[in-house]
Amino acid sequence: QVHLVESGGGLVQAGGSLRLSCAASENIGSFNVMGWYRLAPGEQREQVAGIRVGGLTDYKDSVKGRFTASRDHDKNTVYLEMNNLKPDDTAVYYCYARRGKDNFWGQGTQVYVSS
Repeated sequence: QVHLVESGGGLVQAGGSLRLSCAASENIGSFNVMGWYRLAPGEQREQVAGIRVGGLTDYKDSVKGRFTASRDHDKNTVYLEMNNLKPDDTAVYYCYARRGKDNFWGQGTQVYVSS
């Protein structure tokens, strides 16, 4: 069973920054994709950022230029650097990993951006 543990969420003012971390219990090189989704109150879950084998990244349009996904193979950890945060970024952020047809999820970390 793969375990993903997020950390780094919290309360920040608009314009501020946070860095989310997702530590995996297995070698992150074994996953096809790792990344982040978020779920805001009253909204559907949406993909925020993904990082693929080879390092290719993709982002939701509204976070491009503000969020950066990265990974550290030595630490088996992926990160989401979030800058210039906006109140609309308030959500629970979930780390995910995909290996073949299997998807794995973390427990989520709350990000709250005040105006």
